[in-house]
Amino acid sequence: MSSQSRCVSAQTRQLSEDTVAGRPACVCREEPHAACLSCSHDPLLFLDVDGTLIPYDASMLAEPADVWAGRPQQANPNLGRINLALGPRLLALPAELMWAAEWMHDANDVISPLLGLAQLPVVDLDEPEMDAAEWYQLNWKTQTLVEVAAGRSFVWIDDEITGTDRGWVADNHPGPAFLFRVDAHFGLTEADLAAVERWLRNL
Repeated sequence: MSSQSRCVSAQTRQLSEDTVAGRPACVCREEPHAACLSCSHDPLLFLDVDGTLIPYDASMLAEPADVWAGRPQQANPNLGRINLALGPRLLALPAELMWAAEWMHDANDVISPLLGLAQLPVVDLDEPEMDAAEWYQLNWKTQTLVEVAAGRSFVWIDDEITGTDRGWVADNHPGPAFLFRVDAHFGLTEADLAAVERWLRNL
């Protein structure tokens, strides 16, 4: 296993423990790598899947049906809606990518190979502890993502972000944050990524 792989693996295992405990010290035992959240000061980019990378509009196939039918992932036709050109664009962003989706580690097994992404760290999305009134207004991911960011700048790309989430992050996260809501009908577009890139490069 390469040193970078060890770095990602260790970070994935200890991510929740370290961030909740408020100690973003490096978990690497070798030289820091960009893939390790604790080794870099680049912003984080939390990435959703359903409604974000996979549009809900069933007519929006990124590839012709006959091309998709030849792919090994064709058993799940929804994956044919993913715009494969998003992979290089995401990799070009000046941020550290993390999966923040119900897919959890399945995103690395299924989505990453399609987009040409490495095995990314995965946010452990346990249900946050909130009283009932706050729970029904706030996205179920919001509190966890702020804990994982631990004060670092971050972008969150999702189709279910609301003004309530933006307000809660503003009140509870000390660093810059850009909560970008995607239109789930179309999914993540080039225009969306251009807006995210502008924000990142203006930090």
